[in-house]
Amino acid sequence: MESKTQEEASIIKVSSLHCIDLANSDLRQLAVSLKQACLDCGFFYVINHGISEELKDEVFKQSKKIFALPLEEKMKLLRNEKYRGYAPLHDQLLDPDNQVRGDYKEGFSIGVLCPKDDSRDNPFYSPNIWPDPDVLPGWRATMETFYQEALRVCKAIASIMELALDLDVNYFDKPNILGNHNAVMRLLHYEGNSDPSKGIYASGAHSDYGMMTNLATDSVMGLQICKDKDVKPMKWEYVPSIKGAYIVNIGDLLERWSNCLLKSTLHRVIGNGHERYSIPFFLEPSHECIVECLPTCQSENNLPKYPAIKCSTYLTQRYKEAHADLSIYEK
Repeated sequence: MESKTQEEASIIKVSSLHCIDLANSDLRQLAVSLKQACLDCGFFYVINHGISEELKDEVFKQSKKIFALPLEEKMKLLRNEKYRGYAPLHDQLLDPDNQVRGDYKEGFSIGVLCPKDDSRDNPFYSPNIWPDPDVLPGWRATMETFYQEALRVCKAIASIMELALDLDVNYFDKPNILGNHNAVMRLLHYEGNSDPSKGIYASGAHSDYGMMTNLATDSVMGLQICKDKDVKPMKWEYVPSIKGAYIVNIGDLLERWSNCLLKSTLHRVIGNGHERYSIPFFLEPSHECIVECLPTCQSENNLPKYPAIKCSTYLTQRYKEAHADLSIYEK
């Protein structure tokens, strides 16, 4: 592990990111800006997205309520084997080479809204776990509304990405890609102080697994990105929250799809003793989707760097690597 002196010295600035304005009617210009953002580091701000500040305030208010419940009440909502529900502190270990134990965060995951009697064969598809409406009235309705709004924004960005990558219109909106998506929204609550010199992190260094992440966060600093993971020592930059903007980053699947043209960047969260809340929305394709090099991202001199892989196969492996075995929670 790096010494504390090396670690502190490697954090040199607050990051400057591209800003994508969804109100811009010049789609070609938007596509050029989006592509450049993804070539630079894969992180960017999105503004004029159409999600009201009132809804954002309400979803954070409701998020805080569920984490404020007694632990025994939260454990009644413990996540299932398909990653829906409550995840206690240390449930995820995202950077095992540098962490002494799991992340100092707790979470709550909400997936595709499906009925209880749905029996389709999908490793990530199951009914959601909801708190008792008598305990948290209005909680479920708020989460379902915000889920749909975050999904709408991600799909809008995906349509611009089609243009940026010279793909056909609605390329990503096919039934076998985003038409039957597996998007997951996670409520996160961070606490405590991180100490990288001792392997203690609010969230260990990682890149996201799926296609794209739309992140809503409060004003508490903590998110850091490393634009070039091959430079030693790594240089970490803070990404500040900007009122009215969401932070978006592409994930490993899209990097793989684009033949590594676009960047899925390492990021982590450093705790500073203040409670911190965020709500990432992970856009993931249909579990049947076959991810292989996009035709516009390969050429005679740029052959596919990865073999084709089924989305569910790839995501199942990544989730199992990072999450605790549920049996550790059994009494």
